[in-house]
Amino acid sequence: MTTLAHDSATLTRDALTVLQPGFTGTTAPDWVLRRLGEGLASVGLFGRNIATPEQLGALTAQLRAERDDVLVAIDEEGGDVTRLEVRTGSSFPGNLALGAVDDPELTRAVARELGRRLAECGVNLNWAPSADVNSNPDNPVIGVRSFGAEPGLVARHTAAYIEGLQGAGVAACTKHFPGHGDTAVDSHHALPRIDAGLDTLTARELAPFRAAVAAGTKAVMSAHILLPALDPDLPATLSPAALHGLLRRPVADGGLGFDGMIVTDGMEMRAIADAYGIERGSVLAIAAGADAICVGGGLADEGTVLRLRDALVTAVIEGRLAEERLAEAAARVRALGEWTRRSGGPRAAHGIEPAAGVGLAAARRALRVTPAGSSYDPVTGPAYVAAFTPVANIAVGEETPWGVGAELARLRPGTGAATYGRQDADTLGVNGLIENMLDTAGDRRIVAVVRDVHRHPWMADALDALLAARPETVVVEMGVPQAPPAGALHIATHGAARVCGRAAAEVIVGNGAGDHPGD
Repeated sequence: MTTLAHDSATLTRDALTVLQPGFTGTTAPDWVLRRLGEGLASVGLFGRNIATPEQLGALTAQLRAERDDVLVAIDEEGGDVTRLEVRTGSSFPGNLALGAVDDPELTRAVARELGRRLAECGVNLNWAPSADVNSNPDNPVIGVRSFGAEPGLVARHTAAYIEGLQGAGVAACTKHFPGHGDTAVDSHHALPRIDAGLDTLTARELAPFRAAVAAGTKAVMSAHILLPALDPDLPATLSPAALHGLLRRPVADGGLGFDGMIVTDGMEMRAIADAYGIERGSVLAIAAGADAICVGGGLADEGTVLRLRDALVTAVIEGRLAEERLAEAAARVRALGEWTRRSGGPRAAHGIEPAAGVGLAAARRALRVTPAGSSYDPVTGPAYVAAFTPVANIAVGEETPWGVGAELARLRPGTGAATYGRQDADTLGVNGLIENMLDTAGDRRIVAVVRDVHRHPWMADALDALLAARPETVVVEMGVPQAPPAGALHIATHGAARVCGRAAAEVIVGNGAGDHPGD
């Protein structure tokens, strides 16, 4: 047993302070309000907690009435990953679209407007931006969430995003340290491994995080990935070498010199939960240098909070977690809460001129349009949109609509749409799937919408068969554009946000075709 410097009440309060849980419902449950009074200092919001901006504002006001420095966090990257607009699709293109434009001022303006909307709703911590360098085009979980595959580009846009977001009074949480881009496994499902050497990691993965620290990011989120060059045994979230060592170590000693809040990625993700369990994983994470434990995407109940609180308290009492390390972590959480209390909230939003059209303007600039011949005949009547749909990754979720069907139907009434997945290809065969599609489309022009066609052989085969039957088909790639352009017109949107679909639909019908960079 360990002799404690403080009483058990202080220890329990600190243990609650470092937790960042979620909950269900569009109002705060009684247990959340009660725990805020006992020391809980953060909550995480997800799509299930949000119905309208007005409702979200009332929810955050309810939380703030219990604790005026509470951190209200959200996973609002814009683009494919949106919680504010989970049921409609985002008004902002995601990182890959911004990287494709490569105008840091535009990125700063988009992040500022996104931050203004969050602050107006009372959200003061955003688990964004993703600073991952998407060096592996087969990455199943990052993809369009990255600004790109070149470290310098990712670094300058990461910095611009942080400056824009925090200029609106919302703390940025740069993720997923030390970099999730060179992975072929989704850490929601298993533990990814990056075997790159330390020199490669330093030049590639770490460049955007160095830029983020220099830009003043208030928080950094750790990744559940194994990098043997840093630590052969423990994933970064649990690794003292990665967190206390590399991220905290002074720049003069080869580290990044970060002194803000370190928060873990979701502890219920299988990369941690399967191998360590969330209780042991949380203790190891705090011991390694993390300051806040994110949990609540899948486990959103009071029992989880109490289990983690008690696990941290017990670890201190048994000597497996230093009391001063837990106290230091809690202090960093409270310090960030104090910064948001002074800098954030609706009053911060009121001082910023709204820029309602910046997201659509960015999506239009991000389009890369490739005609197959010297001319393109715009769609003048009803079309048929065939969306080749892969399984959504957990970070994006299945609730958020994507594609061009709704936007094209608005411009060309009578347009129909259907989705086709791998199961359809397996059941019907590629030829049967295309025959079904052609029968349904009739004489309407087909618009084929794909997402990362280079990663899905069934999708590539189906698209080839469709183009052989209907060469006049328009192809819209809404993922990472790795496959060669195909179709009578090929539009790469660099993301699947609602505004990306609208921008593509405008080109399909002839409004603005040829006006975009990369034509």
